Amino acid sequence: MPVRARRARVLLSPANLAPLSHPGNVVVIHDAAPFREPSWYSGAYRRWHRALIPRIARRAKLVIVPSEFVRSELIELFGIPAERIRAIAPGVDARFAAPGDPAPVLARLDLEGRPFVLALGTEGERKNLRLLDEIAPQLAASGLDVVVAGSRRAYIAIAGTGLARRIGYVDDADLPALYAGAIAFAMPSLYEGFGLPCIEAMAAGTPVVASDRAALPEACGGAALLADPADPEAFVNALIEATGAERHRLIEAGRERAGQLSWRRTAEAIDAALDPLL
Repeated sequence: MPVRARRARVLLSPANLAPLSHPGNVVVIHDAAPFREPSWYSGAYRRWHRALIPRIARRAKLVIVPSEFVRSELIELFGIPAERIRAIAPGVDARFAAPGDPAPVLARLDLEGRPFVLALGTEGERKNLRLLDEIAPQLAASGLDVVVAGSRRAYIAIAGTGLARRIGYVDDADLPALYAGAIAFAMPSLYEGFGLPCIEAMAAGTPVVASDRAALPEACGGAALLADPADPEAFVNALIEATGAERHRLIEAGRERAGQLSWRRTAEAIDAALDPLL
């Protein structure tokens, strides 16, 4: 549901940017990764963020973030008063809960055959996909392939590729079936402002193993297995549990968690946050 339109001077900007001179900015800032680990990004991208984001955030009437984790980050980094930052989680599209038969999509992507663990993300240090390359041989010995979907972006320093199979960019329309066709979903990221792919996978009925860092524990809400992304053995063990003894519990818990996070709920929460400013 879209935020209802009103005649007002408040300007809602949903993706980090806002006009510096506008007196009524409400800006959504998704994370503080370029400030925490600048080496993950190109020099131009780092300079652009450092020049603009703190100024936009400090001047805004209200800053909306996807998690309490990011809220605490911005309070610490930019000195923004806590009352001017509101944590509102994003929602998961309803289509992920009704993925249909994944077989045609898996056939088109040549993913028929052995069960596979899916990861989704751009190649870069932050996503920590090299961990999946490292543990792919151990998972293969347990009968599990590792598949990574996603492209890379020029402003992100590449982390290298290896033994996990890369299938490149996958059309958005195919994502629900791709999630549903995986035996588990893995997110070994070192930093996330939320971690929406975990919730999308949960909605599709796929068990999730996520990093125990940043906002991922908050986003997963107890419905995923968490593991240290610096500990390959811990991630292997968690994925084997998620595809075996813990699979049924994680599927049920994941669907329940995903059901709590609709875009309608998000829109209504943003609408309520804007009310005092109008």
